Amino acid sequence: MTAIYIDADACPVKDEIYRVAERHGLQVFVVSNGGIRPNPSPLVESVIVPEGADAADKWIADRIGPPDICVTGDIPLAAKCIAAGAHAIRHNGDPFTPDNIGQQLGMRDLMADIRAANPLGVAGGGRPFSKADRSRFLNALELMIRRAKAS
Repeated sequence: MTAIYIDADACPVKDEIYRVAERHGLQVFVVSNGGIRPNPSPLVESVIVPEGADAADKWIADRIGPPDICVTGDIPLAAKCIAAGAHAIRHNGDPFTPDNIGQQLGMRDLMADIRAANPLGVAGGGRPFSKADRSRFLNALELMIRRAKAS
């Protein structure tokens, strides 16, 4: 049975995931270092991992498999999920796939090098999360769930 794993510490679409999961009767694991308000649904399990770098990522990667779905903005975690045969999706609805994960990892590393080499310390930020991103995420998650359930 498909389950949804949320890398929850910086996830802006938790409420949307809960609604879609409820409609499909899917188990949801909300994995964080703490500070996330528990959801009363019996389908939603809050998992608090110890403080530390990538503890939530490790917990998810150790348990996820086909045909599960991970919602994350963390590219290395998405790569681990894909390698385990699971699905992964960004908060804005962009899917991680076996065809695009290598390029995404490479771009992440390149951007980290560029930020590290920035002599002026000027940092750009990502664009704000929009209603269009939220809508695109809902549509993409629904499609991903249907595909996962069919496989």
